[in-house]
Amino acid sequence: MTDVDDPLSPQTVVAPDVPDGPDAAIRPESRVGADAVPGAADDASILRAGESVLFIDEKQREYMRALKPGGSVHLRGGAFAADDLIGRPEGRRVKNSGGEVFLLLRPTYAQLIPNLPRRAQVIYPKDTGPILLWGDIGPGMRVLEAGTGPGALTMALLRAVGPTGSVTSYELRPEFIDMARGNVERFHGPAPQWHVVNADVREGIAERGLDRIVLDMAEPWSVLAAAAISLRPGGVLVVYVPTVMQVKQVADQAPAAGFGAVYIFETMQRPWHSQGLSIRPEHRMVAHTGFLIICRRIVD
Repeated sequence: MTDVDDPLSPQTVVAPDVPDGPDAAIRPESRVGADAVPGAADDASILRAGESVLFIDEKQREYMRALKPGGSVHLRGGAFAADDLIGRPEGRRVKNSGGEVFLLLRPTYAQLIPNLPRRAQVIYPKDTGPILLWGDIGPGMRVLEAGTGPGALTMALLRAVGPTGSVTSYELRPEFIDMARGNVERFHGPAPQWHVVNADVREGIAERGLDRIVLDMAEPWSVLAAAAISLRPGGVLVVYVPTVMQVKQVADQAPAAGFGAVYIFETMQRPWHSQGLSIRPEHRMVAHTGFLIICRRIVD
């Protein structure tokens, strides 16, 4: 591994994962743990054993790998010794045994989600941001989500409510619960304020006085009455659905269930290409993924 000084600007391009394995070309020298760098124990930039990191190549392709002590990281015909990276700061350019240079960084939330291990569709960052903003989800709030999937939105909610709030997740499928728990534990960390309920939310919501509810499910209109009972007056309901017909069902039934101030929108994301004298929109964009419906709990 060789450090290189000048930085690159990362851009999300998901690449397939490659399993780790032995490689005789990796240098035997290692720097393991926080003691490798003076003051590392208090330095947030220092990479820790077991962390997931991004390697970004010079074509802006991203590869997420875990730093396993004593292991190796294989990328594009070359490898890194994980021990050469653990205990060193992120934000450096490093060279693998094949001579290829990568920018080494911890993934942001937006970079993590496309690389997240999953067997179910995730809510992508372009929709997660508006959910948190338009749902007005913040520290100390009591939030319920229905449909956890791989836990992508769960992690965003946990970060938003903080240690003084709480997140309750209703999920019917045990395999999705196991997947979400694994991802939260690996990528978020301890979450004592998170409670998982293995149940069909359509059969009722036990919690009362909730500040916010987020529904990501096929028939959210079937939960409107239960959501109205569980939300406090003025509380916010956020519904995420992919089709116009689902939007129509929710919008038509929300007033009768006790919701007002209904607002419907979608978000599109168009990246730009900038290289040398050329600056233009990218040929591809993240267009439609889903609609967001924001409602307020009202009292007659």
